[in-house]
Amino acid sequence: MTFERAFGESALFRICFVCTGNICRSPMAETVFKAMVKQAGLEKGIGVMSAGTGDWHVGEPSDDRTLAALAARGHNGSGHRARQFDPSWFADLDLVVVFDRSQERILKAWATNEADRSKVQLLLSFDSDQAPLVDVPDPYYSDAALFDQVLGMITQACAALFRQIKPAIRQGVT
Repeated sequence: MTFERAFGESALFRICFVCTGNICRSPMAETVFKAMVKQAGLEKGIGVMSAGTGDWHVGEPSDDRTLAALAARGHNGSGHRARQFDPSWFADLDLVVVFDRSQERILKAWATNEADRSKVQLLLSFDSDQAPLVDVPDPYYSDAALFDQVLGMITQACAALFRQIKPAIRQGVT
């Protein structure tokens, strides 16, 4: 999928969720956030995608445990295919949301200017209840219970992020 197809010209605000391999945390956030956008009727105002810092899983679907956790909460993440973040995307993005400090360091190192570095934000920083935790744990080497716990953290933080950007998006959608 090319970047142009991921974000149509009509998208006013473009977000990319970035984790390590793009098969666990970032596809969860992409799926959940897209559902929030759709429920609010703001598909023309917000473009959402996800990627990973690494290329290990490019082209693969989400981890089965990711899909199961999403399905248990009424989401279908089956269409996802992993991709690696391309630093050239910074120019077209408004926000790059990462899940831990390692990803934050990598993305800020890939950014070529301060404006792009400022777009990189930790997901939990948007949620005052979870912000002290700083990082969303990587469930990859764990069990289904941690996948569900991580999805809960992501859902809560995505709701907080959505509440913060929704008023500005509503004003810009005609």
